[in-house]
Amino acid sequence: MSKMTVHVGGARDMGRRFAEAFGRASSGENFEERHITFLSLEEMMSALSPKRLELLRHLHREEATSIKALALALGRDYKRVHEDVATLESAGLVVREGGKLCAPWAALAAEVTL
Repeated sequence: MSKMTVHVGGARDMGRRFAEAFGRASSGENFEERHITFLSLEEMMSALSPKRLELLRHLHREEATSIKALALALGRDYKRVHEDVATLESAGLVVREGGKLCAPWAALAAEVTL
């Protein structure tokens, strides 16, 4: 998994992407796409704060065995790191694999619908 596309706005666009992917899968096409949609720019900016981007970069370079280990590696407070991981995990940007936390995306590409 190398790229995650982050979309801002447009529930209609989210539905269109789903319908297109469903059609491609129904026709037997083998493909992999990763998308996350935020309903507003403010929501995206809140979820992807500078500290959270730092956390994502760290998890991309090096998996963490626990939130405590991640907080220590980042030199940050456990409670804040726990909150950040929960937010990023619920958005689909942090993944738990084999009991470890990771961010398998090499890039986040943002698309804003006007």
